[in-house]
Amino acid sequence: MTERTGRKSNPEGRMALKAHLIELRNRLFISLGALFLAAIGGFFLYRPVLDLLIKPLKDAGGMANFSTAVSPFDIMIKVSLFLALIMASPVWLYELWAFIVPGLKKKEKRTALGFIAASVPLLLLGIYLGYWVLPHALIFFLGLTPDVAVNLITIPEYLSFVLRLLLAFGLSMIIPVLLVGLNMIGILPGRVIVKNWRITVFLICLVAAMAAPGGDALTMFVLAGPLLVLFAAATVICLINDKRRAKRRLAQEEENERLIANGEPVD
Repeated sequence: MTERTGRKSNPEGRMALKAHLIELRNRLFISLGALFLAAIGGFFLYRPVLDLLIKPLKDAGGMANFSTAVSPFDIMIKVSLFLALIMASPVWLYELWAFIVPGLKKKEKRTALGFIAASVPLLLLGIYLGYWVLPHALIFFLGLTPDVAVNLITIPEYLSFVLRLLLAFGLSMIIPVLLVGLNMIGILPGRVIVKNWRITVFLICLVAAMAAPGGDALTMFVLAGPLLVLFAAATVICLINDKRRAKRRLAQEEENERLIANGEPVD
């Protein structure tokens, strides 16, 4: 009801700071509720997923262990929340989009659904790429261990590294889709993306280097490569959409001029 009222009284969808904070609170509650419910399901998937995450470490010659009595419980919560973030992604992604673009019109709601439909598979693809890169990074790091030492790694430290890696890969894949969505609703022109392409390439390489640390270049390029391709595709889509929007605007202006010349009312 709040969105509809705001749209009728304010067609541009502008909101006061207090209204923004209230909307942010409500959307956070919805997202947290979805995460909580998904975390319950994550508890049932905890064991097989934990085995899957530790497997690359064992294959690379490392050993994982719990250092304290409560560590297994902490790890269960951490893995369950990670799974909840993935399973509840359609909800919190929609709430994120709805907060960026308040008072969604019918057309904007379709754009939001398209944003979700594209973002969720890309999030999963990014996580898969991160998991594919993980063994290569582990082989490099564990290969630095002297022969007189053994890689006895605590699971909390190991999982913190792994989950950050997977989330960085997954979330990075969503950014190009967000750019296209903002362009579709007229917030971000394609020429702005083109104008700042050097900064974009630099930021992509920087994020890839931080998200996928490793001595071999493969670790970085596995993330940077798909991101560059996605950003290039997003830029092309934005430019094509801008061209179509300009044509529609020109046609509308010509139609308005014709109506005015004929003395007919203009919508």
